Amino acid sequence: MDKVRVYEIKKSVYENNDLAAEKLREKLKQQKTCLMNLMSSPGSGKTTTVLRTIEALSDRFRIGVMEAYIDSAVDAETIAATGTKAIQLHTGGMCHLEAVMTESGLEEFGTDDLDFVILENVGNLVCPAEFDTGAAIDVMLLSVPEGDDKPLKYPLMFSKVDALLINKIDVKPYFDFDSDAVRERVKKLNPDVEIFEISAKTGEGIKEWANWLAGKILDWNK
Repeated sequence: MDKVRVYEIKKSVYENNDLAAEKLREKLKQQKTCLMNLMSSPGSGKTTTVLRTIEALSDRFRIGVMEAYIDSAVDAETIAATGTKAIQLHTGGMCHLEAVMTESGLEEFGTDDLDFVILENVGNLVCPAEFDTGAAIDVMLLSVPEGDDKPLKYPLMFSKVDALLINKIDVKPYFDFDSDAVRERVKKLNPDVEIFEISAKTGEGIKEWANWLAGKILDWNK
């Protein structure tokens, strides 16, 4: 009996997803809607960071947020309470979003009146890194309590993002976290990545992050 060639199936899944992602990017480019895919571990502060980002950019862009979780609508409700357009995407047990799923969410959401959409991906450092969502910008959030060795443990995630946000720097004095070590490790994997140290709680570093992001949105929407 021939051996099961699992890699062929896996390749096909990725190829189909990549094609769908490229088509979605082209569609969003024509619509002049910039989609950002935000990834991290659970509890790293994604939703609070999204709120700070909205606060910093809402006077310049029409913003929407898609929250992806296995269940619950708590984060979408938190975002919507600010007056920002928000939708909750339930993944049905899947630990990531694929391009077709993202497009379905966007169609339900409606992007005609939006310049910028934030996709808060499922909290996970493995699966989301493997699937292109069709986003124009990929961003990862690493919180100080998670430790400075995460780039060694999850290299794919760090190697594919356009920006890395190091969050919760307000608690840095209480943890053995080496920012220089993180920067060195990440730059070896991804020399072009932009790295920002922020505190979503206090607002420290948000201005620098928001200014960089605004430039990316404007470039995309030209």
